Amino acid sequence: MLLTRLAEVSREVAATASRNRKTALLAELFRDAEPADVPIVIPYLAGRLPQGRIGVGWKVLGAPVPPAVEPSLTVREVDALLTELGAVSGAGSQKERARILGELMGAATEDEQRFLRALLTGEVRQGALDAAAVEGLAAATGADPADVRRAVMLAGSLQPVAGALLAEGPAALDRFRLTVGQPVLPMLARSASSVAEAVEKLGACAVEEKLDGIRVQVHRDGDTVGIHTRTLDDITDRLPEVVAAALELPGERFVLDGEVISFGPDGRPRSFQETAGRVGSRVDVARAAEEVPVSPVFFDALSVDGRDLLDLPFTERHAELSRLVPEPMRVRRALVTGPGETGEAEAFLAATLARGHEGVVAKGLDAPYSAGRRGASWLKVKPVHTLDLVVLAAEWGHGRRTGKLSNLHLGARSADGGFVMLGKTFKGMTDAMLAWQTERLGELTVEEKGWGVTVHPELVVEIAYDGLQRSTRYPGGVTLRFARVVRYREDKRPEEADTVEDLLAAHPEVMA
Repeated sequence: MLLTRLAEVSREVAATASRNRKTALLAELFRDAEPADVPIVIPYLAGRLPQGRIGVGWKVLGAPVPPAVEPSLTVREVDALLTELGAVSGAGSQKERARILGELMGAATEDEQRFLRALLTGEVRQGALDAAAVEGLAAATGADPADVRRAVMLAGSLQPVAGALLAEGPAALDRFRLTVGQPVLPMLARSASSVAEAVEKLGACAVEEKLDGIRVQVHRDGDTVGIHTRTLDDITDRLPEVVAAALELPGERFVLDGEVISFGPDGRPRSFQETAGRVGSRVDVARAAEEVPVSPVFFDALSVDGRDLLDLPFTERHAELSRLVPEPMRVRRALVTGPGETGEAEAFLAATLARGHEGVVAKGLDAPYSAGRRGASWLKVKPVHTLDLVVLAAEWGHGRRTGKLSNLHLGARSADGGFVMLGKTFKGMTDAMLAWQTERLGELTVEEKGWGVTVHPELVVEIAYDGLQRSTRYPGGVTLRFARVVRYREDKRPEEADTVEDLLAAHPEVMA
């Protein structure tokens, strides 16, 4: 596929608000694509490089290069040059990178150059890989959209599903099954302002502890254990104590969903930063495990004895979990029969907070496991409003913060795949956090300005706030009251940040 075709569709998708039009544009694009193009086309549409960060920003792009007159670049040629560019290192690397980039930009037309600059600097934002992309792929191949959605959930991404569909047709979807050893995207929870609200929406439900740990999916096949994060990264080698715990369970083949968390000598949970630091440590794992041991705590079973449980109601999945996992390794829970019986749930929330955990999750008893989705049947309740937002920019600090990037510009996801600024904050930051975020945001800088930097929207930060109010100062029409940083969430992707729609739904009184 020629790059000009992709650039054209990207521009048109960004320009239309119609879901039907987006679907039609993407369907046409997928029909034109060859299976080998798919691993490149889909990330490019979403504004990502398959290679990840390759160190190309506005500084590296440098002076303009005369564009080509006629389009000739294919997406695979672009991908090969960017792979070559990302591999450059050592003496003379700056000159070599400039040569490769010049070759790429010189072969691109003016429109293609514009697309490549946006792609390399993180400015491609048209929300192409949402439901419209799945619908477009289904329309292009004659597949049932529901079957495509399920396959994407089980595969963990759209690329392998698209490649198989374009090569073999709808019959290829049968191969995408829940398989022990192959992680799937986890089910996520929406927010509720109170236990009473959650129970009112769900009816009969289980109210479970919400642990402040790291989400994991544990796979066991005989003597082989695999541990994966919510982003499907393999962290098995970092958690030997979790591997040992999985091998002690009576089942031979299973997939379990849960968290790993570190407890102090007093039995209370350590800070999220300590647990996250331990899980992220790749050096001297044995020593790290001794100093900050983690424990698995499971709350769902996706497969047991080779049986796929995803479509079963939560009550049946939990019964399988209880049969397999001893109580000390299961999350605490309370059962609520309906909206008139919230007293026990309120008491359970209070006891959970007293044990040092961050809240509860209410789960509908009849709901299946919606892999990869923020389902309405799981509702999290925290005593303080929190949001997962994306850092869009940062301002230089003053006084003792001089030389540090301090005041963060915070954005929520918008319906078009971009981000909407909700406000700023410099509160809640320790000296160590200031130093870390200054270095990290420096790596993500797109443009330097007198007041600070704009950055690639990649870094997710958890923000606590006291409320929401109307504001004409920000494009979303609202802003956060008394926002402060709780922690950075490097375990989350920007696509997992909260949306403007979710925020407004949680505060209906503001828009009344």
